Amino acid sequence: MPDIVPGALHHPAFLDADAQKRLAQEIAEVIAAAPLFTSRMPKSGLPMSVRMTNCGPLGWMSDKEKGYRYAPRHPETGAPWPPIPQMLLDAWDALTGYPKPPEACLINVYSEDAKMGLHQDRDEADFDAPILSFSLGADCRFRLGGERRAEKTIAFTLCSGDALILSGPARLCFHGVDRVLPSILTPLPAPLAGQGARVNLTLRRVT
Repeated sequence: MPDIVPGALHHPAFLDADAQKRLAQEIAEVIAAAPLFTSRMPKSGLPMSVRMTNCGPLGWMSDKEKGYRYAPRHPETGAPWPPIPQMLLDAWDALTGYPKPPEACLINVYSEDAKMGLHQDRDEADFDAPILSFSLGADCRFRLGGERRAEKTIAFTLCSGDALILSGPARLCFHGVDRVLPSILTPLPAPLAGQGARVNLTLRRVT
């Protein structure tokens, strides 16, 4: 399977329908233990349009006071994050071949009108580790650029069950979600149905 750009590999339908249902059940259990919250932009304090939570030893968050960061506990409950589901750890091993396990799994829940602006993932200590993400629910228009914001970008569709790896020269590429595609609304599998239109799971090695 050819790279989209060097280091960026798209695996369409990596998770079949049954695997998506099993994963949705496990993510619903994570959300029950670590409720969704809204991160805020560091400078403006404005809320992000995507609700989120985490699982794993560390969780990502952002607010006006402390900015972007990883922390071992939920910002509202104070409880440790739930563990990463084993099927995601197995997928990490199968798809990345990276010798160390992920330490954070960001769970981003998109409503039909949510989006995510172009950004780099730079809050981790080791950029040699890849980033692996999975999509559930509605399709989205995903945008991928270069290591500088002004570089040319390309856009493609991510569908439910797809996996995407950013590694090597693509690890620090700017990327984002232009929009959820309302004309191709694949419902989230139960019991996530009703949480939003799309869920993205992003696995990262932090330290």
